[in-house]
Amino acid sequence: MVNDQIVNNKWLRHVGYGFGDMSSSMFWKVFSYYLPFFYSNIFGLSLKDAGIILLVTRIWDAVSDPMMGIIADRTQTRWGKYRPYLLFVAPLFSIAGILLFTTPDWGYSAKLIWAYATYILMMTVYTGINVPYGAMLGVMTADSQEKTVYSSFRMFFAYGGSFLALFLWEPLCNTLGGYNSPQGWFWAMVVIAAACFVLFICCFLLTKEELKTVSTVSVGSDFKALLSNKPWWILIGAALCFNLFCTVRGATVAYYFADIIPAGAQLAIGRWSFLFYAGLFLAVGEVSNMIGVALCVPVAARFGKKTTFITVNIALCVLSVLFFFIPVSQTGFWLMLLAQVLISMLTGVMSPLVWSMYADVSDFAEQKYKTASTGLIFSSSSMAQKFGGAIGGSAALWLLAACGYISNQPSAISTQPESALLCLRCLMSFIPAAVSVIAVLVVSFYPLTTSRMKEIDAQLQIQRQNTNGK
Repeated sequence: MVNDQIVNNKWLRHVGYGFGDMSSSMFWKVFSYYLPFFYSNIFGLSLKDAGIILLVTRIWDAVSDPMMGIIADRTQTRWGKYRPYLLFVAPLFSIAGILLFTTPDWGYSAKLIWAYATYILMMTVYTGINVPYGAMLGVMTADSQEKTVYSSFRMFFAYGGSFLALFLWEPLCNTLGGYNSPQGWFWAMVVIAAACFVLFICCFLLTKEELKTVSTVSVGSDFKALLSNKPWWILIGAALCFNLFCTVRGATVAYYFADIIPAGAQLAIGRWSFLFYAGLFLAVGEVSNMIGVALCVPVAARFGKKTTFITVNIALCVLSVLFFFIPVSQTGFWLMLLAQVLISMLTGVMSPLVWSMYADVSDFAEQKYKTASTGLIFSSSSMAQKFGGAIGGSAALWLLAACGYISNQPSAISTQPESALLCLRCLMSFIPAAVSVIAVLVVSFYPLTTSRMKEIDAQLQIQRQNTNGK
């Protein structure tokens, strides 16, 4: 076991906490950006059935996420309330990911059942490890600004993991069996899953829960407090919009590059040139996300979390609209990459900001309702992430189907109708822009400003001292 001297090193704890979301994000980004394409073009499902799978499984998440939050809130071990789940669920997490990208040689109906079963299993296990991991943020420190630091380390490493997974995904598939081969996708996921297991174990070893919170009310009281928590409702709406924005664009990229960007397109720099492909586009976005994460702490400290959220979404709206007008040309390829860098920097600012705001909502709930429901509140963030991803992925597939998109089997070559190509361009531009506008409207009602959180932190410190003194 890692000794106390190492665990008490604050920088190592920041890094250790970051390892957890590095693992989660490697899986999540592959699921969000490549799973729709996998289902329709590799696994062999119709766009309609693939979209239904992505959405229907969210019904179970509506139950499993808060259930996991309640269980985690009431867990008491020598390792803490939430940290043990990193150790015990990690192997199941990796196995479920491998099963998800397994393509059995069965008939269509049997394969459809397999897809439902493995996707529900994956999302259940994801809940089992990610809800406690997220809730840890609420008990690793009592300081609101320090929570933003932890959250920033979390998202920096998350985007680092996403970069590796997305940049290497297509090369791994090609090397281990072929990009258009089920075997290539299976073995690529085996490699990613092994890395994710190691990262979660490292997260367990390098982190520590500093605060001991005890839920002294019933489960019913916890739910009653949650449902009457106005900042929670507002943040759920804002987080749902943010995840919807990211998933709509991300799930469209593989199709966009398959049907809009010419095969073998090159980015030229003087006498040098290199392939312009979906993995590169997405990986550049992840690096840019990391830059945005680094900017989050100073920007949020300077302008406040609410103002930062609103300003970033306005900028996302403008840049998304501009993306529609970029031509498909050598110059246009560079402009697309530049737009991806700027948009991803802004979403990089947003990610730790949202998690930090959830921690503030948790403190607000503890102060007002006298309930330590950190896990329940953070389970809602996981639910918003999943619903945003499901709605975004399903909507993209159904819109493409409605516009006449032709799903390609690996051996087929087809030309898409103009209506489908226009739909792809809108999914990368006007549709996410509209989602950003909704996010601005929702968060404008968010009441937990910087000054309000200072008051809550002071009151909560006294409240916790009185509780521990009893």
